[in-house]
Amino acid sequence: MNHLRVFTLMILSFALAACDPGGFGTSNDSPFAPDVDHSEPAVDGLLVGWRLMEAGEYDLAMDSFVRAGVEQGRTPDVLAAVGTVNLVMGRLGQAEEILREAIEADNSLPETWNNLGIVLMERGKYAEAEQILRRAYALDNGESDAIRDNLRLALANSNQPVYGDKKEQEYKLVRRGSSDYVIRPTP
Repeated sequence: MNHLRVFTLMILSFALAACDPGGFGTSNDSPFAPDVDHSEPAVDGLLVGWRLMEAGEYDLAMDSFVRAGVEQGRTPDVLAAVGTVNLVMGRLGQAEEILREAIEADNSLPETWNNLGIVLMERGKYAEAEQILRRAYALDNGESDAIRDNLRLALANSNQPVYGDKKEQEYKLVRRGSSDYVIRPTP
């Protein structure tokens, strides 16, 4: 009789287990990320990249900009974004090359000219930086305080003599807007 009860309980438990959907489905309070919804369009890689830049995640921003470049091609916006993140990461040679390419593709964006001017100042090319920042200021119609401040800094540095006591000046890159940066001297 005991064997019959055990056998009946086993059959009943298997039957109830078959009614359960089972699996490892996620609940609403799950600590895991939700599944990817492939029916929705993906978020623009440039938008994600700029948000990551704001969060200080420059490596992830670079990855996002590169992905946007794969999807959209080497557009002026993608090139300017990649050049800007290279500038922020201190890769001045790469930033200069890519920002120049972005300007060749579309020379009407004052932010790109401004960022190229910042790269040139960081590399000590003050005379060229002054000309580039003048162009950025003209394209912006003098409306951006950041570009004006960068132009003032380039003018001040280009008027310095190249000989004599060399005074080291440390600069800090300050972000203003989505792709607009200002160089400020640190105290």
